[in-house]
Amino acid sequence: MENVQGSFGGIAEWTAPLLLAVPLMAAYLLAAALTGRRYRRWPPLRSSLWCMGVLLSSAAVLGPLAAAAHGSFTAHMLGHLLLGMLGPLLIVLSAPVTLLLRSLPRESARLLTGLLRSRLAAWLSHPVTAALLNVGGLWLLYATDLYAAMHHFAALNALVHVHVFAAGWLFTASVFPVDPAPHRTGMRFRAAVMIAAFAAHGILGKFLYANPPAGTLPEDARSGAQLMYYGGDAVDLLLIILFCRRWYRSAGREIPASGSDLPKKERTASVRKSAKRGIHS
Repeated sequence: MENVQGSFGGIAEWTAPLLLAVPLMAAYLLAAALTGRRYRRWPPLRSSLWCMGVLLSSAAVLGPLAAAAHGSFTAHMLGHLLLGMLGPLLIVLSAPVTLLLRSLPRESARLLTGLLRSRLAAWLSHPVTAALLNVGGLWLLYATDLYAAMHHFAALNALVHVHVFAAGWLFTASVFPVDPAPHRTGMRFRAAVMIAAFAAHGILGKFLYANPPAGTLPEDARSGAQLMYYGGDAVDLLLIILFCRRWYRSAGREIPASGSDLPKKERTASVRKSAKRGIHS
């Protein structure tokens, strides 16, 4: 009986994140299916990336992990990696704005396009602005009393989580845009900003290892700082690989499907392809 109750209890703990994730996943999948009738079929990989990103992000704010984060800095940091880094990366790769543009009526799509071309959008989507909002916000959170305060005020806790996700998504989209981005900057500039942001994130991990946030146990703080440092490096490496792959292709040297085993004539016959994708792709 105790085992049965424990099983039901475990399922119930994951009800909250599923209640948040399922409607978002269903809306995306429905839009993909409906627009696939009018335009080219929406890639199933993008749908899978969206679902994974939404599930991971939801698990960071609701459910067992979110509950554990209130008393464990290590659990909190795992939530940070999911909500602020891995989740946003997967969601950016799923191209939700492109899907939204395909789904909206023509007039609404034009309105959204106008917003994307606005000066405010240009400022927010600039890599430097996005990096400051993302990494700068983390330094403000952990190097001040804000981290301790967020555990005492529900509204502040929710605001911090919204900022972590939004800033993580904005930064990822600014350095590795998949959706239409009228204000894109050069690859070299984005690479420089990306490396600087990764370095600042790593330095913050080392800072937290030596200077635990107020209210955290030293061992728990060191464990969380290590998770931030090495876990952040893992997500950063994934983004770097994707970024370099796109840069390689944008230079007109498309990666062969079978690697270096292809004949030299076939390798040199690859043509230049643009990294931009239209809304009907």
